Parts: sequence; C-alpha cells; structure tokens
Amino acid sequence: METYRILVIEDDPAIGQSLLDGLKHYGFRAELCVDGSTGMNHAKQHVSHLIILDIRLPDGSGFDFCHQMRQAGLNQPIIMLTAQQDETDKVLGLEMGADDYMTKPFSLRELNSRIRAQLRRAYGEYSSAESAAVVINDLVLDQATGQVRRGDESINLTPTEFRLLNYLARHRGQALTRTQIVEAVWGYAPDVESEKTVNVHIRRLREKIELKPEQPALILTVPGIGYRLAK
Repeated sequence: METYRILVIEDDPAIGQSLLDGLKHYGFRAELCVDGSTGMNHAKQHVSHLIILDIRLPDGSGFDFCHQMRQAGLNQPIIMLTAQQDETDKVLGLEMGADDYMTKPFSLRELNSRIRAQLRRAYGEYSSAESAAVVINDLVLDQATGQVRRGDESINLTPTEFRLLNYLARHRGQALTRTQIVEAVWGYAPDVESEKTVNVHIRRLREKIELKPEQPALILTVPGIGYRLAK
C-alpha cells in the first residue's frame, strides 16, 4: 500500500508538531514548513500528495500561496486551516483553489477523515474510474489523465473541480442536489457549510469552462434543488 506524503505549512510550532505526530499516527509521511515561501518551494521540488495550508503565515496570506500553487500547476488537494468562523475566510480559500477547509480547533480524527476523502478521490477508486473521454459540447474530459480540453486549449482544473464536472457529466440533464454532490465529490456527510462549498466550486468551474460565466450555458442552476449539466 502506498504511503501518502502530506505537506503541512503551519507557523505555530505546537500546532505543527501536533499535526506531524497525528498524521504519522494515521500512517502518513508528514513534513512541516513554517512559512509560505518555504512551503511553496518544497511543494515544487518534492512529491506531496496533499497540502495542509494555514491561512495566517508570517510571510503572507495562505490565500495568496494557495493561488500561487494553483497558478504554478500544483494540483494536489489542498486543505486550508483557519482560526476563524468567518464564512468570508472559508469562501475566499475555496475561491483561491482550496479543496476543503477546517476551522481550528479540530480533532485529528476529523482531519484524517477529510484527508482520506480527498486522497481517495484524487488517487484512489474515484480518480480515473473510466478510461474513456467524456465529451460535453466542445469540451473533452480525459478521465485517464484528469485533464479538460477545449480544442487545443488545456483548461487547468483542480482534482475537486474535475471530479465535480465529471460527476455532473455522468448525470447529464439530471437535477442534482447539493447533498448528492457533496457525498459524491467530497465523500463525507454534508452539512450547511459543505453545501455552501458546492456553490463556490460551481462558480469557479463556470469561470473556467463557460464561454460567458455570467450567463452559464453548461452548468445550470435548478432553483430550490441544486445544479444540472445542460444536455
């Protein structure tokens, strides 16, 4: 069985060491960087299957580093840590490309559950369940590589965004609730916060694949229910 490598970017020594100990207890190989710049360089130079990124760092905002990682083509799952209950922090993290977030304080057991769900979907049984390409109008989803193309243009999606689009494509024309989407794409029981997460990812996905994101023609909102992919 593969041992997954987790990169932790956290400047608080006590929290950082606690995360390292907890992750190792759950069978991961964990490494710690105490600032964003060091973490960014480490992520570029070494294989990390998942990144845990704190929002408050001594050399900048975790939001900015998350955005820089996505811009640099680092597409492994990112879970952001925030010490605030402020919904703005959570939404901004998702908009910058994070896959999930956790609010301090949290239990290591819950963190392990969230990590496992992300890894399962990025690298496990849901990562490339089918080898055939899926065609959505002028878009091609390559399920073997997790890439999306429009003609010769490659559209850079995070693993979560790809799974979300793939899930909508496999149920094309069907109205899907946010609860269904959370369970299928994130892999855990939904709550009010996680259902709001769906809205943010849908918005990001529209910005990347819709020709006119403000007038979506592919991913349609179904009032009172959720979303569906146009036939």
